[in-house]
Amino acid sequence: MADIETIHKPKLLVVEGRDERNFFTALLAHLQLMDIQVMDIGGKSQIPAKLKALMKMPDFHNVASLGITRDADENPAGAFQSICDALKEAMLPVPKTQISFTRGRPRIGVMILPKPGTKGMLEDVCISSARDTPEMGCVKIYLDCVKKKTMTLPVNLSKAKMYAFLAAKDPGLRLGEAAQKGIWQWDNKAFKQIRVFLKLL
Repeated sequence: MADIETIHKPKLLVVEGRDERNFFTALLAHLQLMDIQVMDIGGKSQIPAKLKALMKMPDFHNVASLGITRDADENPAGAFQSICDALKEAMLPVPKTQISFTRGRPRIGVMILPKPGTKGMLEDVCISSARDTPEMGCVKIYLDCVKKKTMTLPVNLSKAKMYAFLAAKDPGLRLGEAAQKGIWQWDNKAFKQIRVFLKLL
């Protein structure tokens, strides 16, 4: 989002960017959770500033609950702590653990992806959901071939796997666009933690 968008629902889900926004909007529609507004903050580095800006909005007092999600990347504990620090800076309640919510108003919860204590990102969750598909078997063969021929693998292996999988479905799609087109199977156990978090929100 450019600065900060207008609040028009009682529950807010703050996500990293447009791709994540499209992903979560599609999943929320599948779960029929229509009272949750998804806000992208333009990158994880923007979380502290955008939380402060969010609090200053005239309609923030109408927010019943606020969920924040981001990728763990290489440091799951650090990712969670960074959001907790941002919440403290914004003078908002801080949850003690992930996937749990503070009391009071607004209730606040944090979810680090792919799951607590695990390195990675949202792409890893999607890859896991497609693990048993024929296409993912082909992706493994492809990447094994790349490694054998070049002695290297892509720097971001998770994104490489996901985009190779999507290329077999609909070339050019991004993660969020794939969600909008119904490629991810929402009832797969890989999405269980995300479903639980959204329902708790």
